[in-house]
Amino acid sequence: MSTQALLKQLYDTPEENIIEQIHALKEELGDQLLILGHHYQREEVIGFADITGDSLKLAQEASETKAPYIIFCGVHFMAETADILTGDDQVVILPDPAAGCSMADMADIEQVSRCWQELSEVLSPESSVTPVTYINSTAALKAFCGEHGGIVCTSSNAQKVLEWSWGNREKVLFFPDQHLGENTALAMGVPEHEMIIWDPFRHMGGNTPEAIQKAKLILWKGFCSVHLLFKAEHAATMRKNHPGIQILAHPECSREVCEAADFVGSTESIIQHVTRADTGSKFAIATELNLVNRLRIRFPEKPIWFLSPMVCMCSTMFRTDPQHLCASLTAIRDQSQLNRVSVPADQRRWAKLSLERMLNLA
Repeated sequence: MSTQALLKQLYDTPEENIIEQIHALKEELGDQLLILGHHYQREEVIGFADITGDSLKLAQEASETKAPYIIFCGVHFMAETADILTGDDQVVILPDPAAGCSMADMADIEQVSRCWQELSEVLSPESSVTPVTYINSTAALKAFCGEHGGIVCTSSNAQKVLEWSWGNREKVLFFPDQHLGENTALAMGVPEHEMIIWDPFRHMGGNTPEAIQKAKLILWKGFCSVHLLFKAEHAATMRKNHPGIQILAHPECSREVCEAADFVGSTESIIQHVTRADTGSKFAIATELNLVNRLRIRFPEKPIWFLSPMVCMCSTMFRTDPQHLCASLTAIRDQSQLNRVSVPADQRRWAKLSLERMLNLA
């Protein structure tokens, strides 16, 4: 049966039957299978994950598993990372190949290579600039960093990665998310005048040679559309309506939101912060809606609000549904290839190097 025919059949099947099929298939496949689920997945999918976590935790788990089949309930760059870190005899499957990331699309290899070339007109980037790519990026960009002495980071370890990077070279080129780089550097005490923004659609990123020479941190002009929906005024409104509330923000939020927050951290850090808090603690959280709702359910004794009055759901993360998960499990059982993610060998070698540099810091 073709992929489209199988999915059509599954979408015509009541969802409760799909859930039963997933349980049965997962039991049948046993230890041949590992399902990894990012925190932002919908509830009916995350419940089937053997391991849940943020990008750093899932990358670590992917590098350690011996399971012959890994289903990654997340987005394309996460599945690529798993493929890079696993063996040649292991198969990584992305249930829905359309599950991408708008932020990752804001920097491509042509743009970053052109940036590197333009930087070479002002300085010697191979000896003075460490390229750092957020894990929310393509395998090609991870490979670029590996080849040019750079490294990957996540929102959990961005500070460690920047410390390592500045320990090797005097400057950092940080892409594709401006806000994670900026918020992390500010928290480390890097002054604002030592940072510049690189616009990939302008020559020299829109900067003068003098500004580039003086900069310690070159921030790519990229962003997460979900996290930029949160505003500082949302925090002010929450404090007015709920005295004593704590504002928790993901570092992909704008600088203004992070400055208004009581705590800034990765999804894993936010979960830990809420977990450790006393009963009755109140929170407004600025990150993706599925995670916030999951915390509400898990901690009913700790009132939790979504910071924005608008729904901020990652539509690409949300694409993975029970039907696509069921189709992936069926394909494994039937030994047919469905949505396998395979990074080309020339990218894999360098990308693995940049990821291993990151994992070694942990």
